[in-house]
Amino acid sequence: MKILKEALYTKDHEWIKADGNKAYVGITDFAQDSLGDIVFVDLPEVGSEFEKGEVFGAVESVKAASDLYIPVSGKVLEVNEELADNPEYINQDSYKNWIISVELSDNSQLKELLDAENYEKLCDGE
Repeated sequence: MKILKEALYTKDHEWIKADGNKAYVGITDFAQDSLGDIVFVDLPEVGSEFEKGEVFGAVESVKAASDLYIPVSGKVLEVNEELADNPEYINQDSYKNWIISVELSDNSQLKELLDAENYEKLCDGE
């Protein structure tokens, strides 16, 4: 299982990598492995605003569908359009193939997320 040291994580298996007020969000390697072959990604509209913990999209696999929960409050700056035609890219590298980028509305929310070490402990317990 791959875990990026520089990313932060949610208990719902989303990752976020922030750089100033901009951050990239995706699902973790653990999540994509649990889901199996991803066949569809439901992407939000650019400009949409979400509060921390709200559903911003979904991924569907041959096994199940799973909602995506935004780790922090923010406005969607970009969506990874490549995933519309190639959702399997998430299975190939879930960290390289981010789902959205957001403009953070409250950077302090990052402190509430799991670091790599604590995320790994969470996964080991599942």
